[in-house]
Amino acid sequence: MKLNNFFYILLAAYLATFLRLTINNNFLISIIGSFLVGFFINKRLSYSIKKILLSGFFSCFTSFSGFIYFLYKILDQGDWIKFIIFFNLIIILNLFTMFIGFWISRKIT
Repeated sequence: MKLNNFFYILLAAYLATFLRLTINNNFLISIIGSFLVGFFINKRLSYSIKKILLSGFFSCFTSFSGFIYFLYKILDQGDWIKFIIFFNLIIILNLFTMFIGFWISRKIT
């Protein structure tokens, strides 16, 4: 991988972090990110562009730590039922949203 690609990955990560802080809603970020990952994963992009998008942008935008922190706050309140419901709901909804993005991408191309 070329050195300038690392610069582009860092720039994409910076932009994703800025967007994440601007939106400030873990659930919405998760849904948007899952849709976009599903959409772009189906596209015929170069290896460099895929690395920039998937490793740079989406890994910072849909940070797993935001998801874990959200679930931790629920667990810290001692609400196990709510934790189990949200855990399953978030995973199923994100997988479904990713599939929708993938499906729309296939229909467009």
